[in-house]
Amino acid sequence: MDQQSPAVHPVLACADAIDVALKDVAGVDPTFMRVGEKAEALRRLDGLESRLAGLRMRVMAGAEDVAETTADHSAATWLAVESRTDPRERVRELALARSLERRWTRLAAAVTDGSVNLAQASVIVHALEDLPEKEVGAEAVAKAEEALIGYAEQYAPRHLRRLGRRILEVAAPDLCDEAEGRALEREERRAASVTSLSLRRLGDGTTRISGRLAEEVADRLRTYLDAYTSPRHRGIVEGDQVPPRRRLGQAFGAFLESVDPDRMPLHGGDATTVLVTIDLETLRSRLAGVGMVGEEPISAGQARRLACTASIIPVVLGGASVPLDLGRAYRLFSSYQRKAMAVRDRRCRAEGCTVPAAWCEAHHATNPWIRGGRTDLADGVLLCSWHHHRAHDPRYDARRLGDGDYRFHRRT
Repeated sequence: MDQQSPAVHPVLACADAIDVALKDVAGVDPTFMRVGEKAEALRRLDGLESRLAGLRMRVMAGAEDVAETTADHSAATWLAVESRTDPRERVRELALARSLERRWTRLAAAVTDGSVNLAQASVIVHALEDLPEKEVGAEAVAKAEEALIGYAEQYAPRHLRRLGRRILEVAAPDLCDEAEGRALEREERRAASVTSLSLRRLGDGTTRISGRLAEEVADRLRTYLDAYTSPRHRGIVEGDQVPPRRRLGQAFGAFLESVDPDRMPLHGGDATTVLVTIDLETLRSRLAGVGMVGEEPISAGQARRLACTASIIPVVLGGASVPLDLGRAYRLFSSYQRKAMAVRDRRCRAEGCTVPAAWCEAHHATNPWIRGGRTDLADGVLLCSWHHHRAHDPRYDARRLGDGDYRFHRRT
């Protein structure tokens, strides 16, 4: 009697079928598909990919015995090694798979049939597990799960997260406000516990800033930075062509320069102040040179610009490195002068620039403060941040035109 081959498990048979199907289309060029066929293929393949990932996670949730064979922490870390993928991502997948398998069974079924993708499922689980079940009851939580699964047919994860915060308006309207308030308090405490910020010098003149902030703090920072970047979207200056990330970084620098030292906490018994040290001849010339902010060097051109506009005090040194001047009482234009220039100039006075006056900086035009000039309205002109940097860049010449605009030329 012939010994029969053991039956192939349905999951492995599925994997075999997918493998064969993918091999069949490996040499097919989709470029020549009709538009409707491409659209249909993209929709179906995306759904299949999500369902396949869901199946993989279901297997992972029941594969702790696989991890035991190699002494791995879990099936997630075992799979990360086998597939050469990020173990943190695999651990997150395993946690989601366990939640779906053990508690959120209706959501798990929706993932299996493809009506909810994994990104949506992760958001829904987070929203459901954040509900105070003891206070609202199991029935309300079940209603919330059903409602969020329905919303997943229309909304992406980002919108689902917002809906998840308000889901008790549907599931338990009488308890909504109190429960949401407590949920927000928990979220705020969690955000405070993981808040961090680090600055690491890279040795090439830059510092990498990385951190994790509460959303309301990040939103406030983004609002401030957008105030410096938004005008550049409408302008036609060369600076508008820089990538968004670089533009945001430049805005961060401009934002820090605009901070009023008088409103900062006292530091060493005085207002928090940044001092830029530079010798008098270097400050007055347009030649290359070096200034110092604390123990870190900056170019002379940057020091000249800071001395012109920012709330940063230049310490001017004589030939024997003796301080000759520590700022000047009226080095910066007053708020009234600034308003008068806004009415007069209306925009950045660089030729062709459309950045409005509200987003410009006041510049000493013909007789700079660093050369003993006075801070008066007649000698002030508004320039956007981009052109103000050019005005203090020794590689550029600025010539005043008959209409009061300035034309910049790069020196040859």
